[in-house]
Amino acid sequence: MNLKSMLARPFATFVYNKIKKGMETAVADQEAIFKHLIKSAAGTEFGKDHGFSDIHTFDQYKQQVPIRDYEDLKPYINKVKEGKDNVLWKGKPIYFAKTSGTTSGVKYIPISKDSIDNHIDSARNALLCYIAETGNSAFTAGKMIFLSGSPVLERTGGIPTGRLSGIVNHHIPKYLRTNQLPSYEANCIEDWETKLDRIVQETIKQDMTLISGIPPWMQMYFDRLNQLSGKKIKDLFPHFQVMVYGGVNFEPYRGRLFDSIGGKVDAIETFPASEGFIAFQDSQHVEGLLLNTNSGIFFEFVPANEIFNENPTRLTLGDVKVGVNYAIIISNNAGLWAYNIGDTIKFVSTDPYRVVVTGRIKHFISAFGEHVIAEEVEQALMSAANEQHAKITEFTVAPMVQQEKGQSYHEWFVEFETLPFDMREFAQQVDINLRQKNVYYDDLIAGNILQQLKITQVRKNGFIDYMKSIGKLGGQNKLPRLSNDRKIAEALQPFLA
Repeated sequence: MNLKSMLARPFATFVYNKIKKGMETAVADQEAIFKHLIKSAAGTEFGKDHGFSDIHTFDQYKQQVPIRDYEDLKPYINKVKEGKDNVLWKGKPIYFAKTSGTTSGVKYIPISKDSIDNHIDSARNALLCYIAETGNSAFTAGKMIFLSGSPVLERTGGIPTGRLSGIVNHHIPKYLRTNQLPSYEANCIEDWETKLDRIVQETIKQDMTLISGIPPWMQMYFDRLNQLSGKKIKDLFPHFQVMVYGGVNFEPYRGRLFDSIGGKVDAIETFPASEGFIAFQDSQHVEGLLLNTNSGIFFEFVPANEIFNENPTRLTLGDVKVGVNYAIIISNNAGLWAYNIGDTIKFVSTDPYRVVVTGRIKHFISAFGEHVIAEEVEQALMSAANEQHAKITEFTVAPMVQQEKGQSYHEWFVEFETLPFDMREFAQQVDINLRQKNVYYDDLIAGNILQQLKITQVRKNGFIDYMKSIGKLGGQNKLPRLSNDRKIAEALQPFLA
C-alpha cells in the first residue's frame, strides 16, 4: 500500500463521520439552508422582484416564488449572459454549465463560487464513504479514468462555459492528477469515436483501478478494449476494483457491463446534474442514494402526478413519504429558484433520506391516458429478460396510434446482446409485467383499447449509429427511454434489424 492509499483511510473516516452526523440533522439543515439562501439573495434582481426581504417561511416562499423550468428562468439567465451581475445570485457565476434541453435547446445553468463545492465535494464524498465502509483504498494508487466531456471552455458574456463534466475536470485535486486518465489532449477531442479510440490507446496497457462514466459510454469503452485485446476487462485490468456511474438507471445495463468486465468489481452510483449534485451512494449494503441535504441546495418535492397542475402540492423534506414518486424542485446558491430539474425520485428510506431515481418528468407515455413511466418499463423489460436469459443493450418505447379501436399499441425498440429464447413469449411477458405495474395500462388492454405491446428489434450498434446520426454520441448525452410521439421511432427505421 502506497502513501496515498494509507492517507486516504483516515481522511475517509473523518469525512464519513461528518456525513453520518448530517444524516441526523437533515431536516434542520434544510431549514437553515432555506433561510440562508433567501437572506443571501434578497439584494439580487430576482430577490427584489419576488420580495425576498419579506419571506420568512416556506409558505410565503411558495406564494411568492412559483415553480419554474428553464424557459421561465431564461429572461434572468439572458441578463447574466449579457454581463450583468447580482441577477440571480450575488455577483456573477464563475461558470455556465452548458446542457442540451429537449424543449429549450441549449441551456446555460449558472455555477457560482458558492455552489462549485457541491459538484466537487459530492463526487469525492461518494468515494470516501466507500473507502470508510469497505476499508479498500488500494484503488487510489492505480490509474483512474473519467469518461467525460471536453474540458475546453468557451466564454458566454465573459463567463467560462462548457459541459459540467468538463468544468469539473478543472477541479480534480492535484493528488489525483498523476493518476488521472485520459490525457488532457485526448479529453479535448470533440468527436466521440475518435476520442474513444485515443482513450483506448492511452489506457489499454495501464494499471486501471477505477473507471467512471455514463453506463452506455462505459460499455462502448469496454467493447473497444475487448475488440482490440480479445480479453475481458478484468483480465486486461486485474486491479480494476471500482466502477462509478450515474446519469441513467443502471439496471438495464448491469448484465452486459458485468459480463464485459468478467469479474467482481464494486459499483458506486451517483446522481449529478448540471443544476446540482443531488445524491450519491454512501453504502454498498443498503438500497438508494443519500440525498445531499447539507450542500447548498434546498429541496422541494412535488407528487409527480401533480407536476403539471397549476397549483401542485409542494413538500419539504420533513413531509415526504417512502414509495411516492416525486418531481425534484431545487433552490440553490447559484441562483436557481424553485427550479424543476426534470427528474423524478422515490424515497426508499427517511432515516436517513435515501432515494432511487425513477425517470424524467417529460419521458413518459400517456398517448391513451396510461401515464407509463421509465421505472415501470425498465422493470418490466429487465424482469422478462432475466427469465429468458436475454441481454439488453439499449431500448426506447413509443406509442403507435391507429384510428381503429383496439389497433393501437406501444412499440418497444430493443437492441439485444443476447436474444430471448422465444420473442413472442418474451413480448407477452413484458406486457404482463407492465400490466402488473400500471393499472391504467392494464385497464386499456383489458378494455381492448390497446393491443399487447410489440417489440421491434434494432440491429447491433443501431442505437449508437442513431445517436451518431443526430450528433449526440458520447459525453453526457442519453437516449430517452419513453416518448409521446413517433419522432425517435421514425428516425430509428434505418437502424432496425
